[in-house]
Amino acid sequence: MISNRQLFLSHIGQTSPDPLLLEIVKANGVEMFDSNGKSYIDLISGISVSNVGHCHPKVVEAVQTQAATYMHLMVYGELIQSPQVMLAEKLTGLLPKSLNSCYLVNSGSEAIEGAMKLAKKATGRPEIVAFNNAYHGSTQGALSIIGSEYFRNSFRPLLPAVRHLNFNRMEELQQITEDTACVVTEIVRGEAGAELPLPGYLKALEERCRETGALLVADEIQSGFKRTGPLMAFMEEGFTPDILVLAKGMGGGMPIGAFIADKKLMDELTGNPVLGHITTFGGHPVSCAAALAAFGIVETIPKHEIERKSELFRSKLVHQKIVSVSGKGLMLAVEFSTENFCKKVIAQCIEKGVFTDWFLFAPHKLRIAPPLIIEDEQIVKACEVILDSIENVQD
Repeated sequence: MISNRQLFLSHIGQTSPDPLLLEIVKANGVEMFDSNGKSYIDLISGISVSNVGHCHPKVVEAVQTQAATYMHLMVYGELIQSPQVMLAEKLTGLLPKSLNSCYLVNSGSEAIEGAMKLAKKATGRPEIVAFNNAYHGSTQGALSIIGSEYFRNSFRPLLPAVRHLNFNRMEELQQITEDTACVVTEIVRGEAGAELPLPGYLKALEERCRETGALLVADEIQSGFKRTGPLMAFMEEGFTPDILVLAKGMGGGMPIGAFIADKKLMDELTGNPVLGHITTFGGHPVSCAAALAAFGIVETIPKHEIERKSELFRSKLVHQKIVSVSGKGLMLAVEFSTENFCKKVIAQCIEKGVFTDWFLFAPHKLRIAPPLIIEDEQIVKACEVILDSIENVQD
């Protein structure tokens, strides 16, 4: 009999030559279970997706109820669908007043595409500015602004007029000009290894955008929905973006994304041409119902509780071979001296039942981004496994 492993390798498009090949058959809360019954503490939440844990009962109930009511009815934007309306009202009600209009899509990449189109349409300008070592998605437009030539090069030609700056370099902000339609930035930089902005940097970036008329796009695909502590990471940085981009943790495990702006700005997509941006499955009612349920759960998690759990991780992860622990809230990175050592530690962790990985642009760092509901004893156990794995790995 052909195994699922063989079928996976034969019929599922592969993203790397060395997939992990764990066969997960069940997930609940902070744990995943493979076909042999082995459990894994999930330290990465599907890359900051499962903020409320796997199969949260309230999310499951919302999905089941909505699926039994109606699913896809019509392409996005034509019919009034209660799950979409309720989600947009809830979300914008907790954001700054200028972020009052949601465009719901399927994923982070699609949200980035929509944000870039909106910026070009509204400004009439050609250039997009992004940052080196930033990840924004794999579609052609999003790929064009990824901050890594390694990932871009095989797919050229990409979008023209894309400029990449170095993050946290104040002097480079002068390269944002009257030709710039928008600047796309993360707040806490995910694939750069949970890199934080320097004090005042994002405020200075906002001021430069205001000087030149460029729109400021905040990519909170990884950092949103209390991943770093506040509802959105930008809320503690002293500025408000023109366009906010969300996905991942938004849906409680279901696929959904959004870009959010002021209604006057968003209305640029309604004409000249009509259907200036369109999506068939964006804002799918089942995903919206799940997102609304997940949002309600996230709201109940105090910021100080996320910060306390973050500090517990930091207090336990002390070892002579750990160079640093960076990041904010439950979006952390454990730095080692080399990529090779880090990946050996990760392999040991997975073998010992703690599921983690590395960062695209910081492969010498181990990722910690568990569900926000992780318990103290699970944190302690995960840290013990990480430290034990460090001891067992040879340089």
